[in-house]
Amino acid sequence: MSAFSRFTALAHSLPATVPFVGPEAIERSRGLAVTARIGANESGFGPAPSVLEAMREKAGTTWMYADPENVALREALAFHHDISRDNIAVGGGVDGLLGEIVRLVVEPGTPVVTSLGGYPTFNYHVNGFGGRLVTVPYVGDREDLDGLAQAVRRENAPLVYLANPDNPMGSWWDADSVVAFARALPETTLLVLDEAYCETAPADAIPAMETLIGQPNVLRMRTFSKAYGLAGARVGYAVGTLGNAQAFDKIRNHFGMARLSVEAALAALKDQAYLAVVVDKIAAARERIAAIAAENGLKPLASATNFVTIDCGRDGAYARAVVDGLMEHGVFIRMPGIAPLNRCIRVSTGPEEDMALFSAVLPKVLKRIANSE
Repeated sequence: MSAFSRFTALAHSLPATVPFVGPEAIERSRGLAVTARIGANESGFGPAPSVLEAMREKAGTTWMYADPENVALREALAFHHDISRDNIAVGGGVDGLLGEIVRLVVEPGTPVVTSLGGYPTFNYHVNGFGGRLVTVPYVGDREDLDGLAQAVRRENAPLVYLANPDNPMGSWWDADSVVAFARALPETTLLVLDEAYCETAPADAIPAMETLIGQPNVLRMRTFSKAYGLAGARVGYAVGTLGNAQAFDKIRNHFGMARLSVEAALAALKDQAYLAVVVDKIAAARERIAAIAAENGLKPLASATNFVTIDCGRDGAYARAVVDGLMEHGVFIRMPGIAPLNRCIRVSTGPEEDMALFSAVLPKVLKRIANSE
């Protein structure tokens, strides 16, 4: 298939792909229906009833663009975190904000430090702007803070990415370690601290918001996609210094937020009681997934997220067979893509009907694989 000849050389060199294969694509390509959608770390518990009601009430306003300055949401977030709205930038989920951060920092050949096997969408954006990824292996299934810091200094990298809690392993560092890591970085290195799973993490894993608010080489990323149950609404935000927050205004799509999504986020932020209920449900579902794994001779890893990573005890080919086998029964899950992390599968928390189906079909899949060897 031919393409326009005057796309940039960089664009011509990139594959036409997305970081993740969606369940819809799997359904189309394999002719299978997803019954238990527990692979994308969405919240199967859904948003609060109050959020759905707010969206219904505001549906008639969708003919209007959203406020390009996102003042109402920034003010609500500022009140929630007890900071200034000027420290907040709103965007289309963490994924969209990551692309904007990379655009602000990365030029062709710029070294960017991240973990080997870490969140692939960040890598996707770095590659899209011609950056050079410098990867550091996990140690003990956690991102290696010392290794990341050493790589930053060795490469004189202007950008480093850390997810805490981590995707895809579900592991985490305590807040003191994260703060020490941030403060030890060179002033010329921007830390992207992805805290997408902060609501489901232990209290001592997340630094207090005021701890890093004045550090100009730190941007903290938050989302409404996980515990708040609004993955399809695409609302995220970055917290940093005034200068960092305003930098997004130089390159962002000012009409990029859907008006109904903003209303949903505002309503979700108000309903902290529902959030607390969901966090408890997530914790219970994590225990359920861990028990299912153990019953089948697999090893669940400790998790601070809304998913559980399960060590299958073999290699990537075996884990892939488990993922594909579960999909044959309508159970959509995912797995890390890089060895040695790809010895694992990753199962998102969800309602009991999803957990029950996973419990019922996992032993069948494992038995079928064993019989085929």
